[in-house]
Amino acid sequence: MAESAAVAQGSPAVGAAGSAPAAPGVAGAEGSGAAVGAARIAVKKAQLRASPRLKKLEKLGVYSSCKAEGGCKCNGWKSQNPPPTPPPPTPPRAEQPIAVNLLEPCRSCSHPLGDHVTHLENVSEEEMNRLLGIVLDVEYLYTCVHKEEDADTKQVYFSLFKLLRKCILQMGRPVVEATESPPFEKPSIEQGVNNFVQYKFSHLPSKERQTIMELAKMFLNQINYWQLETPSQRRQRVPTDDVAGYKINYTRWLCYCNVPQFCNSLPRYEATQIFGRTLLRSVFTVMRKQLLEQARQEKDKLPPEKRTLILTHFPKFLSMLEEEVYSPSSPIWNEEFMVGSSGGQIPRVISTPQVARALSYNNSSSPVELAGGGGVSPARKTASVLDPSLSGEKRKCSEPLSHEDTKKAKVIGDIPMELINEVMSTITDPTALLGPETSLLSAHSARDEAARLEERRGVIEFHVIGNSLNQKPNKKILMWLVGLQNVFSHQLPRMPKEYITRLVFDPKHKTLSLIKDGRVIGGICFRMFPSQGFTEIVFCAVTSNEQVKGYGTHLMNHLKEYHIKHDILNFLTYADEYAIGYFKKQGFSKDIKVPKAKYVGYIKDYEGATLMGCELNPSIPYTEFSVIIKKQKEIIKKLIERKQAQIRKVYPGLSCFKEGVRQIPIESIPGIRETGWKPMGKGREVKDPDQLYSTLKTILQQVKSHQNAWPFMEPVKKNEAPGYYQVIRFPMDLKTMSERLKSRYYTTRKLFMADMQRIFTNCREYNAPESEYYKCANLLEKFFYSKIKEAGLIDK
Repeated sequence: MAESAAVAQGSPAVGAAGSAPAAPGVAGAEGSGAAVGAARIAVKKAQLRASPRLKKLEKLGVYSSCKAEGGCKCNGWKSQNPPPTPPPPTPPRAEQPIAVNLLEPCRSCSHPLGDHVTHLENVSEEEMNRLLGIVLDVEYLYTCVHKEEDADTKQVYFSLFKLLRKCILQMGRPVVEATESPPFEKPSIEQGVNNFVQYKFSHLPSKERQTIMELAKMFLNQINYWQLETPSQRRQRVPTDDVAGYKINYTRWLCYCNVPQFCNSLPRYEATQIFGRTLLRSVFTVMRKQLLEQARQEKDKLPPEKRTLILTHFPKFLSMLEEEVYSPSSPIWNEEFMVGSSGGQIPRVISTPQVARALSYNNSSSPVELAGGGGVSPARKTASVLDPSLSGEKRKCSEPLSHEDTKKAKVIGDIPMELINEVMSTITDPTALLGPETSLLSAHSARDEAARLEERRGVIEFHVIGNSLNQKPNKKILMWLVGLQNVFSHQLPRMPKEYITRLVFDPKHKTLSLIKDGRVIGGICFRMFPSQGFTEIVFCAVTSNEQVKGYGTHLMNHLKEYHIKHDILNFLTYADEYAIGYFKKQGFSKDIKVPKAKYVGYIKDYEGATLMGCELNPSIPYTEFSVIIKKQKEIIKKLIERKQAQIRKVYPGLSCFKEGVRQIPIESIPGIRETGWKPMGKGREVKDPDQLYSTLKTILQQVKSHQNAWPFMEPVKKNEAPGYYQVIRFPMDLKTMSERLKSRYYTTRKLFMADMQRIFTNCREYNAPESEYYKCANLLEKFFYSKIKEAGLIDK
């Protein structure tokens, strides 16, 4: 049977700042006093539970009503010889147990002790110990009531005292009666802080993210043991505050969190799990100040590994969290920001407008500047009201392929889908195949990962907008256009403001705008030339305080998908020296795929700027491309592990040679195929020496005439490449191959191909991947094998 006590909404409970004897500490300090009080009571309870049963009955009889015949009104047995208060000090060893007599009469009603405890005769030892625990909690609360000075806190102490007293009389279980039961607000403080960690730090490498997790745990632990100030103290400190609302939360905190720390017969909850942002807002400022002050005072006592964490990282963590606590639009307090199945904080995809995907080109062009966070060649922009196509659905990766696409020839070496599916079923880490939104501890996150997460949570939005002379002006669109003009002007200081304004508001131009918290923080201005098959990018910039978050990459990916949707597959832009690096990362190059006749006369040439282009692949979902690559990497990793397991298998040695066999086919060696070895392509083997010579001579001459063959024409000179011959044991070059060919050394195609392949292998072994020589080797190798296939020496 459960008992309940009504506690006035707003009457404080136990553990008020500086009030509960031997329990709470000073306002704002950690609850070390409560811990001491709880330990003291726990010791007393353990001693009492170890007492003889008669001693326990005597203790419970004090709080049990008389059951004697005649309807006795006595509500508790009182000894004829009560112990002195306080009792005289007695050495523990000399202390003698006092005999308990059930026939001893009560000082109030004269009935024996046995009449007060008849209801406990058949009670189990476990239930009796539970009731004894409540008895000690009652006695402690009685002391608190008499020593507490704050009227509100005293009232709650007394309410809880009566609740526990009634539970002993009726052998019930205490239940605090209130209009609401925990939790009182969602999301809880704990959930909000976890959301904050994922919202702000999910893009960090695992080691740095682990540091943030430690700070979050430290902060939550501080709140759970923080001593709140009483409503009267708060009224004096913050006269304008909503003291009535604070009083309600303060009372709840005392009843459900603070008092149960030392009176464990009451159910206890963690403050961070039952309270939300309202309580956190009321204590955060004071708590932050006192925590940092305490850390500074005790810095010399901190271990070295904790000193940097607390003195350097913790203040920054608290400052960033403070912004989200008091921000009216912070997403971390949205109930839709839920915990994912992997245990990390994963936001559900909120029904926010989808990112813009369609763009348009313009026929004016000027060099693009990448100011700090990104500039793009100047061009004009097709303006239009918030592009309806933008808020349409994203292009799905899973759209069925056309019949023509399904007829594509199978590429030699492709992995069978059956094997792919088998490998995927063996991957034990589900986060490895999920997007970055669930894999929070990736050490190598994609550049646009954080931005993609923010878009899914609704933190940022993308819209294609522009000015229009045919539609009624839209106030929001015009405000965004003004914001874009300000961003471009600030981030591209070398561009005339009048020029930027003219293009941003030109109806022929459009801008893919990046919106955060209702304001513009970046965008890409462009003009589409559908008849010519390309778009010119004019400006690209992200405001300085929002850079290095992947917004620039995510902007460009949305721009690409917008153009694929509108069947325009080429970008052109004039980039200045500061913008070239950005565009290279986005897939632009100086190798222009658009025929010159298509863009000459549509865009202008600019001195000091470089024309760059980007060809789009309509089969690539650009905004999810990094996620797909991540999935592919995990599959390849598993395939390699499977292959390595096969390779490591030990096979018995070959015994056929002992039996007189002099030669066997390579493919018959056990385990050779498992290593990945394959027979040479079954190309046409030219048996006529003259015909082979003529074919190889033609191929070698074509290779030597290629524009990327210049590094390999002659043997490497020692003075030009120090240490080359210590690294490369078997050098080869095109001059040596010509001499070998002339001397009829190449009697088979395999010898010729082996020497040519050695040139490319040696180059890649000695030179760095970013070097010009390395790139020449790759290009020339590709050309060489295309010629070998054309000649029919290997299968196509």
